[in-house]
Amino acid sequence: MPYWRPQFYESTAQQRSVDPTVLQNAQLTASLLLAKSHKLAPVLSLRHLAHCSGADYGYLRAVVERSCDNAYRFFKIRKRCVEGEPVRYRLICVPSPHLMQTQRWIVEHILAHLTPHECSVAYTKGSTLRDAASRHCGARWLIKLDLLRFFESINEISAYRVFHAAGYQKLVSFELARLCTRLRSSRPTSQSDKWRTWPGRALTIRKYFSEEIGHLPQGAPTSPMLANMVSIGLDQDMQALSDDFGLRYSRYADDLTFSTDSKSFTRSDASRLIGLAYGAFGRYGFSPNKTKTTLVPPGARKLVLGVLVDGDVPRLTREFKSLLRQHLYYLEKAGVGPAAHARNRGFASVGGFRNHMFGLLAYSKQIDPALAQAYRERLEAVAWPI
Repeated sequence: MPYWRPQFYESTAQQRSVDPTVLQNAQLTASLLLAKSHKLAPVLSLRHLAHCSGADYGYLRAVVERSCDNAYRFFKIRKRCVEGEPVRYRLICVPSPHLMQTQRWIVEHILAHLTPHECSVAYTKGSTLRDAASRHCGARWLIKLDLLRFFESINEISAYRVFHAAGYQKLVSFELARLCTRLRSSRPTSQSDKWRTWPGRALTIRKYFSEEIGHLPQGAPTSPMLANMVSIGLDQDMQALSDDFGLRYSRYADDLTFSTDSKSFTRSDASRLIGLAYGAFGRYGFSPNKTKTTLVPPGARKLVLGVLVDGDVPRLTREFKSLLRQHLYYLEKAGVGPAAHARNRGFASVGGFRNHMFGLLAYSKQIDPALAQAYRERLEAVAWPI
């Protein structure tokens, strides 16, 4: 169904005695956007967005003004870590119902119709973990880099540029960017312009003024696709760099992978590549997570996104399958069960552990669907407490 029908707007506006100049401007704005992409939904104002998404205008206005105290609720999830490493947590920001509703509308009607770089293999329609790992199967050399605090490194100005480049008006782009970002819980220690008030911009709506710049929150449905669009320049540079070295390149969110089958590639080449990549990160406002930089030489075990790629096709690791079997053993074991096993594993709630288990199955399904289905049937048969 088309998002914008000029005849409908014109007839409705005439019935409501809308100023002809206002109607003409609205039609012109929509036509300019649709000239760029007929799939994008015209958004003429914040009130128009509230109407389209079914959200409360006053609430969305408060979010844009940064005067809303309940835009997000927060919880922590445990990061995957190697046995013996200290437990680390990831902060997840869950939008309020009205904001979630609006962000999902933005994803469906705007962001889903924008095209990221071809080497970005996460959060893109049709892309899978298996496809991402398959690019590097059979590699002799593997170089893995990681971006530190990926979403939190992307500010609202970068989000604004994505919407404006798509064809939206400046004010609407600003409001969309504000709806997709949040302020930090504490003032950033960095004094760079990246986290200060928009340089050189005098906001027409004074209530929109804020001394701080927001960032993409991890947990918002808009963040992954926005991050991909913001990272197009980085992906272009990384692709050019990999071409110079004769490598294959892919990025899965904050995980960057380079690989090659070449017998002439050396450890010295890898070191130069890593140094050049680090320099490019800084140009785009990212920092490398140096503790996760990995260089895998010929003959060593090769993993991409936790999947084995040392053969012709991606495979689940023996350790991962063993972990699934172990979890199911204790979940089904008399005298243990879900509550005790979740507690023994350090989870705060049985519900959280259940979600963790189904997440592991969703991960394994992308690589080994038959195994995942067999384990899912057993997991669903577990007597989970209500």
